[in-house]
Amino acid sequence: MEEIKDSGKEKIKEDTLDEISKNASLTSETDKKEDINNEEDFSVLYEESLKHLKEGEVVEGTVIQITKDFVMVDIGFKSDGQIDINEFKRGGDGELNIKVGDSVHVFLEKTEDENGMVVLSKEKADQLKIWDEIAKSCEENEVVEGKIISRIKGGFTVDIGVPAFLPGSQVDLHPIKDMDSLISKTFKFKVLKFNKRKGNIVLSRRAILETERQSLRTKTLRAISEGQIVQGIIKNITDYGLFIDLGGIDGLLHITDLSWGRITHPSEMFSIGDEIEVKILSIDRENERVSLGLKQINPDPWEEALEKYPVGNQVEGKVVSITNYGIFIELEKGIEGLIHISEMSWTKKIKHPSQLISMDDNVKAVVLDIDVSKKRISLGIKQLETNPWTLVEEKYKIGTRVNGQIKNITDFGVFVGIEEGIDGLVHISDISWTQRIKHPAEIYHRGDMIEAVVLNIDKENERFSLGIKQLHPDPWDNVEEKYKMGHKVNGVVTNITDFGIFLELEEGIEGLIHIKEVSKEKVNKLDVFAKEGDTLSAMVINIDRKDRKIGLSIKSLKESQEKEDLRAYNENKEDKPTVSVMKKAIEEGLDKKEKKIKSEKTEIQETQE
Repeated sequence: MEEIKDSGKEKIKEDTLDEISKNASLTSETDKKEDINNEEDFSVLYEESLKHLKEGEVVEGTVIQITKDFVMVDIGFKSDGQIDINEFKRGGDGELNIKVGDSVHVFLEKTEDENGMVVLSKEKADQLKIWDEIAKSCEENEVVEGKIISRIKGGFTVDIGVPAFLPGSQVDLHPIKDMDSLISKTFKFKVLKFNKRKGNIVLSRRAILETERQSLRTKTLRAISEGQIVQGIIKNITDYGLFIDLGGIDGLLHITDLSWGRITHPSEMFSIGDEIEVKILSIDRENERVSLGLKQINPDPWEEALEKYPVGNQVEGKVVSITNYGIFIELEKGIEGLIHISEMSWTKKIKHPSQLISMDDNVKAVVLDIDVSKKRISLGIKQLETNPWTLVEEKYKIGTRVNGQIKNITDFGVFVGIEEGIDGLVHISDISWTQRIKHPAEIYHRGDMIEAVVLNIDKENERFSLGIKQLHPDPWDNVEEKYKMGHKVNGVVTNITDFGIFLELEEGIEGLIHIKEVSKEKVNKLDVFAKEGDTLSAMVINIDRKDRKIGLSIKSLKESQEKEDLRAYNENKEDKPTVSVMKKAIEEGLDKKEKKIKSEKTEIQETQE
C-alpha cells in the first residue's frame, strides 16, 4: 500500500512540476533557466500550487485504490485521503458503484491528521450538495422527494438525503387517524424553511396537496350542476353528516339527507374512504359549497303511504325506538308508526312500554290514523283484540250487584277489582247515606272483599262506577212522613258545636238544634246545657230533604207545651166571664208569641242554609 501511495505521489509531483515549468515559461528566458537549476525554488512553487485547497470545502479527487474497508482518493495534495467504504454505499442498495480512476467530490475536513493523512468525507460532500439543492428548491419554489422514516413529537422525520421535520399539521388536508400508516412511504414535499447552519429543515406535504386541490376544485366546479348524480369519496364523518370529496372540493351530505329512514349516526352506514354515489342538491359557487343528498336518488316512500297503509289495516314492523310515551316501529325504510302507550292494552296499567316490548322486536299493529303531510302514522296493538269494556257493558247492567276485592284506596274512593284488568270505583260520596267519612281508609282496607251496586259504565273513557250505600234504601226518602213539622222528637246528642247541638233521631238521621232554639234565655255555652250522649226532646221546625237537614227547637217545644197547659187550665175555670176576659188577653199574648216564633224559625232556616 505504501508503495502505491509513494508512486502516486511521485506521479502527482511530476505532473505538478510540469505545470509549474509551463507557468514559469511566461517569465523571462533568463529567469526560467535560473529557476530550473534551483531545486529549492521548485519546492516553493509546489507549495504555492497547493494553497488553493482549503479545509471545509468540497474538492474533486480521483479514486486511486479500493480496499475492503477504505477508498483511497488523491486530491492533488502531498498526501492522499482515505474514506470509509460505507460512505460510498449509504443511500443506495448497498452495492459499491465506483472503481479506481473515477472522479469523486469529497469534503476536505483536514489537510493533515496526526498520521500525516488528509481527512476526507464523501458523506459530508453529498450533504453539502443536498443542502445546495434544497436551497435552490426553496428559492425557486420547487418540490423535493423524501421518505417518512419515523414518528416524533409533533410530526415525522423525513429522509430527503438529510433528516427533515414534517409537522403533523402539514401532513394532509384532513386529519389522519392512523398516522403510523405513513411510515416508510415516499411523498413529495415543499420546503417551508431551512437553516443550513443549524441543520434544520421544515417540510410540508399539505402545501402541495392544496395547490393540486385548488386546480382540481376549479375544474370540478365548472363540471358539476344541480340535480346531477356524481361519485365521491368519504373524507370525514361527523355527528351531523358526511364530507364527500368530489374532486378538489368537498360536499356536505347532511344526516337528514342520508336516508328516508331513521339514522342515529352516519357511521352506521358508511366509513371513511368509502366510495359513494350522491345527488347534488345545491351549489354555492361563490363560497365553493356543495350540498349533497343520498335519499333523493330514490323516491319518497310517503308518496304512496296513504294507499299502502289505510286506516284499519293490520301492519307489521320492527321496533326501532322506545320512549316513555310509546314505541316507534319501522314499517319500511323511511316510514315509521307510533304505538302510543295508551294503545297497548285495554286493561293493563302500563308504566313504560318496555314492560311489554323490546328493541328490534317484530310487532303487529292496526293503523288508527295517517297524516301524510306531517308524515305520521298512529298505530295500536290493543285493537288486535276485542275491547273487554264492550263485554263489561253487556255483562254488568246498571243496578247489578257485584262482589270484588279492594285493590287500592285513595282520598276520593276505593277501587274494586271486578274482572282481570277491570276495576270499579266506589266514590267516597257513595259509601254511606248518612256517615260523614273523611277518608275511605277509616272503614276499608286493601284486600277487603266488598259488595257494591253498578251505577254507571263509561266504555269510551273506561270507567266503572260502583256504589255501596245504594245496597240499602236512602233513609231520607220517607223522612218527611216520619218527622212532620211541629211534632215532638227524641234523640241522642252526637255533637256539640259553637252554633248548635246535633241530635241523632235514628241511625243516619240527625237534626240540628240551633243555639237560638235552645232556650228563651240567651245561652253562651252549649256544653253546659247538654253533653254528648244525653237524650233531649225537641220540636221539628224545618225539613230540607234535598240538603238532608232537619231543624229542631227546644224553645218552641216548651212554648207549645206552655200554651197547651194554659188552654187546659182556662177550660177548667168556673168564672166564665172573668175567665173569658182573661182567656182573650192570654190568646192575644200567645198570638204575638206565635208570630215571634215564626220569625225566629225563618231566621234559623236562613242560618242553616
